[in-house]
Amino acid sequence: MDTQRLKDKILQLAIQGKLVEQDKNDEPASELLQRIKEERDKLIKEKKIRKPKKLPPIEEDEKPFEIPEGWEWVRLGEVVNILGNKKEKGLKLPYLDVEFLRGKDTNNFKDTGMLSKAGDILILVDGQNSGELFEVKEIGYVGSTLRKLHISKELYIQYIVKNIEFNQKIYVDNKTGSAIPHLNRNLFNNTLIPLPPPAEQKRIVEKVDELFALIDELDSNKKDLLEVINLTRNQVLQEAIQGKLVEQNPEDEPASVLIQRIKEERDKLVREGKIRKPKKLPPIKEEEKPFAIPEGWEWVRLGEVGAIVGGGTPKTSVKEYWEGGTIPWLTPADLSNYTDKYISRGKRNITPLGLKESSAQLMPKGTVLFSSRAPIGYTVISQNEICTNQGFKSCIPFIINMNEYLYYYLIYSAKLINENASGTTFKEVSGTEVSKLILPLPPLAEQKRIVEKVDMIMEMLDKLEKELIINI
Repeated sequence: MDTQRLKDKILQLAIQGKLVEQDKNDEPASELLQRIKEERDKLIKEKKIRKPKKLPPIEEDEKPFEIPEGWEWVRLGEVVNILGNKKEKGLKLPYLDVEFLRGKDTNNFKDTGMLSKAGDILILVDGQNSGELFEVKEIGYVGSTLRKLHISKELYIQYIVKNIEFNQKIYVDNKTGSAIPHLNRNLFNNTLIPLPPPAEQKRIVEKVDELFALIDELDSNKKDLLEVINLTRNQVLQEAIQGKLVEQNPEDEPASVLIQRIKEERDKLVREGKIRKPKKLPPIKEEEKPFAIPEGWEWVRLGEVGAIVGGGTPKTSVKEYWEGGTIPWLTPADLSNYTDKYISRGKRNITPLGLKESSAQLMPKGTVLFSSRAPIGYTVISQNEICTNQGFKSCIPFIINMNEYLYYYLIYSAKLINENASGTTFKEVSGTEVSKLILPLPPLAEQKRIVEKVDMIMEMLDKLEKELIINI
């Protein structure tokens, strides 16, 4: 749900007279305008406000839509004045700069400035967001980029505020000045405002506030539900790798036998020259094991069940490494907002020569790709032969049927890996560190049952999330 667009639509209906019913007994806006004029003349005579420049009459072709009977079109400058920056001193008060007014506790005090009191409406007149409004919550001195608005007491002030907010994007997009942008005061003063009777102004604001509160509540509930879905995903993965998601079957071949078969397959690949002989990994100490695992499972290091492979980037200045390339080459950026379990290629391919002349390595179908920097934690399985840049430390399982279990294990472990990563410019995890990750290894048959159960739950959660995003 695009809450801001919905709010904008409500404001549009409000200022067109379509949000609340008109009451024929309301005093017409024409009489209100006469009182506003009398009030303004009095304030000018008392020198409380400056005499404004005369604004041009409103032509018929300027009016963007029809308004109800009893309403009047006015220019904003006829009912609102931007006041000067008259400074006062003598009291030590909070400094009401933009950061403070946006909710940041700046803990900044001054003893001189333009005094503003609770209830005042301020407008930003300098900077990129010129035209933004703020309602003052406490007495203080106003920042130099802000000015007070004088809105006629004959008006329901919040109705005018909502009109200005509705037009705020126009003011932001049409600032004056180059080095320092300023509010286009001519545009501001000439803005057309549809003016209802005073009583209807109040009804409109009350209805708008009611609807906005409902939208905010729905949006808050939606965010809470989305957070619950995300927490549920993490909980499912946690139960999966702790052996609590599916039942164990005593008939399954134990993980100890699977480990022996993994070693045999690894040694075979080394003999055939398909992988390098891996470095010996340290034994797992009891204090490293974060939880108890079911009978038939074993603790292993990731590097014991798969080859950890890095990547590389061919020189971009050598066109022979890239042009006409057919070998899929992946970067972490290719996985940004990517949600599928499998991937076949990224945005770019490299040539066989580019592969040969770089540290990129061609990995087989079924490799679990894991981004090791910028950011850490993108995880996906290759649908075909593929290579990556140096932003990956991928795992080629010695028994390829283990890849989906390892995929979910790495997704779950990404947060912990990121917390323990090093780096100043950006965090990074090395191949050695990935190899040393400890993995709770179930029997192969149980891995299959775990993956099927996780797939089913994740699909259900994905559908629920999509429904929330689209329909609420």
